[in-house]
Amino acid sequence: MSAADDYCDLCDLPRSQCVHGRPPPPAPVKAVKPPPKPRKRPPARRASPPDEPVRRRWTPPEVFKPLILTVLEESGGALDADEMFLELESLAQDRFLPGDSELTPEGELRWRLAARRARMALIDEGLMTKSRPGVWEISGPRRGSG
Repeated sequence: MSAADDYCDLCDLPRSQCVHGRPPPPAPVKAVKPPPKPRKRPPARRASPPDEPVRRRWTPPEVFKPLILTVLEESGGALDADEMFLELESLAQDRFLPGDSELTPEGELRWRLAARRARMALIDEGLMTKSRPGVWEISGPRRGSG
């Protein structure tokens, strides 16, 4: 072997220092992860039998719809939101469920949230209007029919 054979033709470095004359380094050994453990699923909730009534924790919005319309018709067709809540509370107090006095994550009483949702449903159905902020108002055709 001659001195010229000890140098790389591509980079003119000794073969011991040249990347062209060295074999590729061995691939790094990867740590093998064990497969993930299967998660335990909570047992599926069984639907209640058809003859068993549904137990609710709070009053659903549908209960408030006729009450809202009644209060508005008796008050001339429109009420301030605070007055509306006072009237609804006195009218529906005997229908409230234990969870109605709980607070929502936003800090509102659950029954008030249900009443506001009932109002929005009545607006969507065309029975109420959203003409002025803070005022609950019955739509024109039903006004004065009570």
